[in-house]
Amino acid sequence: MDPLLAISDLSVTFATDRGHVQALDGVSLDLVAGETLAIVGESGSGKSVTALSVLGLLGDSGQVKTGKIEFEGEDLTKVPASRLREIRGNQIAFIFQEPMSSLNPVLTIGTQVAEPIWLHHKKSWPEAIAEAGKLLAKVAIPDAEQRLEDYPHQFSGGMRQRVMIAMALACQPRLIIADEPTTALDVTVQAQILSLLKNLTKELGSSLILITHDLGVVARYADKVAVMYGGRIVETASALDLYKNPKHPYTNGLMASIPKLDGDPGSRLFTIEGQPPDLSDLPAGCAFHPRCPHAHEACRAGKPPLRSVAPNHELACFGYD
Repeated sequence: MDPLLAISDLSVTFATDRGHVQALDGVSLDLVAGETLAIVGESGSGKSVTALSVLGLLGDSGQVKTGKIEFEGEDLTKVPASRLREIRGNQIAFIFQEPMSSLNPVLTIGTQVAEPIWLHHKKSWPEAIAEAGKLLAKVAIPDAEQRLEDYPHQFSGGMRQRVMIAMALACQPRLIIADEPTTALDVTVQAQILSLLKNLTKELGSSLILITHDLGVVARYADKVAVMYGGRIVETASALDLYKNPKHPYTNGLMASIPKLDGDPGSRLFTIEGQPPDLSDLPAGCAFHPRCPHAHEACRAGKPPLRSVAPNHELACFGYD
């Protein structure tokens, strides 16, 4: 099956006061229709930059230096801005991390949900508003039609995130990208939001990219996982395989740092020593080697390529052999 989204050798830099910073270095991954891909890693690993690159949302300082981002066979790095505007919100939707800063505080919820329907599907404004009411009901907002005239500050955090999901689903996109969609929510609401998102994308036949640092989320909702560190993909596998047999030292460290209900009471939680790398001053060789308990000379000399080590399991580590 041809991939819906194929990212190949993607490198992205940002212009800063300290010079150009390489945020992504040769990122390659793909996603087939109907699949859920989780991208995991610590803050600064390149997860969000990868997602923002897909829709050309890098801002004036960001630039794709090399690589392709092919969506249904069309390279999004080569298309004009007008074509990207046609795709954004229509064929690819983005759910941002913090809904209160993503929703416009001076526009009603109904206006914000209806706008992509009116813009992309060319429906009349009353038709778009009617669709918006149905979408709010679909994401389980009580008294949906009555709440169309409310403003974002009148909704709780969980309800605002439901509104963001309704906006993402408005045009029935082929791909939804959710960037840490439950960071500011309590665990009960997190589970509700993620279950809702997974069920609705399955109902629509849409694909989902879920960006998260929470490996518990990955275990329950993802089909495939890409682990990022220092702007590179260090391991990819099915969610089941990754949990059963993680191979990269960084992945193992992330797994070991998850609290376990059957752990010894009073025992210390495992931590990965050191700090994530400064992207403006990356160490030579493998970016993880200063924190890796298994690093050797080859790790300091060169960057390990991402290679297949098992069926549907890729790894970038010199220490695997």
